[in-house]
Amino acid sequence: MHGILRSNWRSIGIAAALASSVSFAHAGQAPGKITDADIPLSHHDRVYASEQFSNTVSVIDPVDNTLLGEIHLGDPTPGNFSPLYKGQLLVHGMGFSPDHKTLAIVAIGSNSVTFIDTTTNAVLHTTYVGRSPHEAFYTPDGREVWVTVRGENYVSVLDAKTYDEKTRIVTPPGPGMTIFSPDGKYGYVCSSFNPELDVITVADHQIVGRVTQGSPFCPNLAATPDGQQVWFTLKDTGKTQVFDAHPPFNLIKTIDTGPITNHVNFAVTRKGTFAYVTVGGENAIKVFRTDNFTQVATVPVGDMPHGVWPSGDGSRIYVGLENSDTMSVIDTAKNKVIANVPIGQAPQAIAYVPNAVPEGDGTQNLQPLGLSGQAAHLKLKPVGDAKDGATPTSVVLFDQGVVQVLQAAVTGLEPKHPYILGLSNQPDGSGPIEPLARFMTNPAGSAIVDTIGQIRQVVAPAASDATASAPDTRRYLVIAPVVDGAPKAVVQVQAM
Repeated sequence: MHGILRSNWRSIGIAAALASSVSFAHAGQAPGKITDADIPLSHHDRVYASEQFSNTVSVIDPVDNTLLGEIHLGDPTPGNFSPLYKGQLLVHGMGFSPDHKTLAIVAIGSNSVTFIDTTTNAVLHTTYVGRSPHEAFYTPDGREVWVTVRGENYVSVLDAKTYDEKTRIVTPPGPGMTIFSPDGKYGYVCSSFNPELDVITVADHQIVGRVTQGSPFCPNLAATPDGQQVWFTLKDTGKTQVFDAHPPFNLIKTIDTGPITNHVNFAVTRKGTFAYVTVGGENAIKVFRTDNFTQVATVPVGDMPHGVWPSGDGSRIYVGLENSDTMSVIDTAKNKVIANVPIGQAPQAIAYVPNAVPEGDGTQNLQPLGLSGQAAHLKLKPVGDAKDGATPTSVVLFDQGVVQVLQAAVTGLEPKHPYILGLSNQPDGSGPIEPLARFMTNPAGSAIVDTIGQIRQVVAPAASDATASAPDTRRYLVIAPVVDGAPKAVVQVQAM
């Protein structure tokens, strides 16, 4: 009798162990379902980054964390100003097909969606849509591609086989991004211009629910693999919100995540499901549990973390650093950066695609990093603050040849107030200011400021530059508030 009992208990124990093993083995990662099998890291996998100022897509082998090369979709400035320019401009958004064979790359400036074969890196087709599209994602059944046309008021629905537009789904102006429920029933469309997120049925394209956003500017959202929650970020207020993925789509939680909150995604691990939120103003990734919303880690990274995506087994999180021209790799077991990979200029959306290259080395049609990897990096700090760590504003000068694209991730200012980014001939910012760009801070006291010119030559001259031997031509980046149209006392100065 005791032997039978021991045998039964042993069988139960083995069954429990197997159940536990199977449970973890079937813990699919976003955007898939929780029941999908995890896919271990492999040389067949690829990580992709769409890069806004070099108009490129970087291709990385995640096993070695090695840049294999770049897919060139367009030219740098000022070549792309030509009326005869035929390339893509401001390469930004990214999605991929459920069979992992095709990328969909959105270029904001050329109003395009470029479809790329993941095995050969070759362009299959380019579809032109409405003004300033932002992101494109395949429906889970692979039949349609939904493109949020942020410069207008609709989602352009493309046929995934013909690449032609088949219909439009009208939304409030400024649809920012679409992500789908893992079961393929709903499409969730947040807005970048209106405080409303729409829930749309995939089968008949009808709006069946609305969620009130805490502010108008949502750049990104993601659904948990168990299909229970949707998280979306609010870049203008530095918050992340969570709502129930099922009717009536009630808001569950609002989290203060920090200035310039960019993207969110998930990793399913042995310890649970975790949300990874990129916070540009703090140059960090914040990690939250999805069951009780507790923050469990803050992972420091380089300047301006933007896109974020998990590996096929949830063991890694990949983060594009917009103002560092780098892809950071985070070990989810330790929540620490384990690698940094140089990539192209201003990475935006990224994606990890398991088994993207089933056969071969997948290096066809790739080009070396070249000019796309050249940039100068500066910091601005509060006036009178001598502390080395007090550099709330990061500035990058993306080399375009003769000129540079300047992008400043500005933080630490008064909310909703006009400012000017300019040049001073004094290190402390005293004296007249030569204006470069005027901007308004958001409710979090932050802003992304862009301008173009020969700026590096005067603010960060190299030893070989002619300006290096002419100190009177040296200038320093500064930020000053604007009152009645005129700049007042400087509040941030270039750190030396």
